[in-house]
This record gives sequence, structure tokens and C-alpha cells, in this order.
Amino acid sequence: MLLEEPIKEAKTVRNYIGGEWVEPRGKPVDVVNPATGRTIATVGNSTREDLDDAVKAARAAFPEWRRTTAMARSRILFRFKELLEQNFEELSRIQTMEHGKCIDESRGETRRGIENVEVACGTPMLMQGYHSQDIASGIDEWVIPSPLGVFGIIGPFNFPFMIPLWSAPYAVATGNCVVIKPSSEVPLSQMRLAELAEEAGFPPGVWNTVNGGRLVVDGMLDHRDISGITFVGSTPVGRDVIYKRCGETGKRVIAQCGAKNCLVVMPDANVGATIQACQTSFFGNTGQRCLAAANLIVVGEDGFYKNFMATMIERVRQMKVGYGLDESIQMGPLRDRAKKERVSGYIDVGVKEGARLSLDGRLVKIIGAYPETAFLGPTIFEDVEPSMTIAQEEIFGPVMSVLRAGTLDEAIEICNSSPYGNGHSIFTSSGPYARHFQNNVDSGNVGVNIGIVAPMALFPFGGMKDSFFGVLHTQGREALRFFTESKVAIQRWF
Repeated sequence: MLLEEPIKEAKTVRNYIGGEWVEPRGKPVDVVNPATGRTIATVGNSTREDLDDAVKAARAAFPEWRRTTAMARSRILFRFKELLEQNFEELSRIQTMEHGKCIDESRGETRRGIENVEVACGTPMLMQGYHSQDIASGIDEWVIPSPLGVFGIIGPFNFPFMIPLWSAPYAVATGNCVVIKPSSEVPLSQMRLAELAEEAGFPPGVWNTVNGGRLVVDGMLDHRDISGITFVGSTPVGRDVIYKRCGETGKRVIAQCGAKNCLVVMPDANVGATIQACQTSFFGNTGQRCLAAANLIVVGEDGFYKNFMATMIERVRQMKVGYGLDESIQMGPLRDRAKKERVSGYIDVGVKEGARLSLDGRLVKIIGAYPETAFLGPTIFEDVEPSMTIAQEEIFGPVMSVLRAGTLDEAIEICNSSPYGNGHSIFTSSGPYARHFQNNVDSGNVGVNIGIVAPMALFPFGGMKDSFFGVLHTQGREALRFFTESKVAIQRWF
């Protein structure tokens, strides 16, 4: 059944600055539903002047907001959370319309975003400092977590609702103000979030949204009144632009970047549960997530391998591809034509390099009368060597590359040979295998019988090597530490 679309006609997406909805100064571009090909919004490309207006509004709001008690800030976050719950289904369907993911995936994204707001509601407890009396004769000392000012939050296209919420709730809960820059490909979720933030009662200037592209990002990196940046996106941009320029300008930075995640399957794995987890990990969100599996490393003899892969291919072949607002659909389109062409190019490369194409997603059958512009089906390569391009580079699409390993140590070596270290998993019934993998694989997030190693909001979102640049991570206590400075106060009274 096709669910009702919450966006009936094309919207005009504006900036939210200082409590006002403002038209961006730059030229507008269309936002297209990748499944239907229909234009669902237009969004302006903001200029540096637009960004300056937002930072000025945030800077003006900061002195009073930082002196608002932590309990009072938390009460606004509680109201914000309740509004998100009340609008849960609408928010989820908006994500499906602007991004293309299946509705259940959007609902999962909405839930994970709300959970971060929920954790941030506990900031009055988590933000407490510490104190030592009489560190010397008549002298007491405190550590006081203090907000820094204005933070820029740069969101990606693949999780338009959730990822800015890895940062923004913690920033405002600790007394900072934020300027959020959504991807211009998917601005509608953040527009709706800003509407709900306004309804929740955030004072003007505390929560701002500025739409646009590289011009806005460059402005954030250069702006002397922005204290720090959080970013999720590709490794070249995160490493060579965001991390580098934040270092040059003295900004705090969290840059969560690309991945090439491996799932290792041992011969003692629960085959049915493993295949189901692999299917979700490789092809959920159409492979467009930093925690999606990319390489499947099967350890074991030929008999186990052949039976495992025969079952896997048959299960994946039956996946229904179509418009994500149809609840029977298991995989939606890629975000746009260019992304489909990029992934198709990698399929061509895999064939040229000698990998065996066991399931060709370019021959996908779409459920429903929709344009093929952005649709690509699940793809499986076998006989993949670790040196091949499809085993090394981030494809960011629904492509499974299957490799063989003789031992667990060989599988770990393949995992660790990658420059990325975002989220690797092992499937096994053996405690020693699991422990050995967990202790020796170079990955910021490690799974045991888990297909998508996504930390809950209580825990930091890990990352290592070329998957992460910075010191502290988003979510939980590390986010609270990132958005505050430890002010040390030493007192003696005569």
C-alpha cells in the first residue's frame, strides 16, 4: 500500500535566522523526489552574507542563553522531543520523499534522532563539573564545564533528519547556539525541524538553519565567531578541507568521514540470521550510509562458502525495489541520477578487473510505474581480490563485494589493510573468535553478530583512521565534552 505523501505541492525552503524565516540571497535549485522524479521543493543557495546574518543572530543570543539555567534549557528540549514524537510519521515520510529510502528506514532514522534529543535532556546531570576542597591550605578548586559560543553543523544527504541531531541537541543543551547547514539535496527535514524548534520555545538565534553549498561551508570555516564545526561526509572533504581548515583557524572539529566496512562470516555462524543481517547492512538505505557493509569476507571451506552464497544470492534477488512510501518495498532509489551513474561505473570497473558479477543491479525490475532515473538494484560480486578497486574504494551504493579468507587472522588482515576504520563486524558462535576479532580489528565501531554497528545515543559514534578526524566524537558524553570547555577556578579567601 502506498502511504499518503505529506508534501502535496512544491515548497519553498527558506533559512531560519534569529527566529525569522528568510529568503536566501542566492539562486534557488530544485529538490526532486528520486523515486517519482517530481519536484517537491526549491531551495536557495545562501551567500556568505546570509551566513553572517545567522552567526550574528546566534552570537547575540549566546550571552543570555548560556546564563539560562541548565534545567530551563532541558525543559525546552523536553518540549522539542515531545513535538518530534507527535510528528513522528510526518517527519519520516518527508525523509523518504526527499532522500528515497524506505519508510521503515526513515522511521528508524527518526527514532535515532529523537533518542539524541532524549539523551541531551539529561544534560543538567551530565554537565556537572567537579570540585576539590583544600587542595592546599585554605584553597579550593573547581572544574566548570562552560559553553563556547556558536557552532556550525554541516549535514550530509544520506541521513537528512538524524545526523544534525547527533550534535545540535548537545550544543544547545550545554548553552551554545547553532547554525545548521543541511545538504541542499535534502533540506526539507531540517526545515521541519527548525519549525518544531521554534514551536518548542528556543529563543531567537539559538537554533538557526542556513541552506546552501560550498560557499556556506567555506564561510563557516573562515568565520571567526564560529567556535567549532561538526561534519559528516566524504573523507577527501573531511580530511583535506574541514579538518585542515579548522586546524588553521583554531576551531574545534568533529569530522566523520568515509568507510569501507567489512563483515566477516565464520563457518560456525548462524547462517539464517547472518544472511538477514547482511541483506540489511549491504542494501539498506540503498547502501548510502557510512556504516553500510561493503566487503563480505567468508572464512571456511568451499562447501560452506557455496551453500552460504547460494542462499544469499537467492534472498537478495527477491528484494522488492521501488518507491519507499510503499510499505512492501525493501529498497528505494539512489539519491539522484549522478549517484546511480557513479555506482554503475564501479560495477563496470569490477567486471573489467575480473570479479564475477553474480547479481547485476543494473537489470533491476522496479515495482510500480516510476522513472528509472535513480534506481539501481542490489549487486553482488564474487571472486573479488583485496587489491581490486571495488574492494578498496568507497562505492556508497548497493554493491556487495565477496572475498575469501582461509583463517580469521587473514580476514582481520584484509580488514586492517583498508585506510578506513568505521564499522567492522564478525558473525560467529565462538566467544574466542569474537574476542580475538574485537581486540585486533582496527575499527571505531565493532560488531559481533551485528550487521549495522550504529551506537545508541548514550554512546559516542566511533571512527578511526580515514573514517574520522578529530579527538572527541558526536553523541553522548563525548558530545557534551566537545561543546564545552573546562574552566578551572581556584579560590583562596583571607
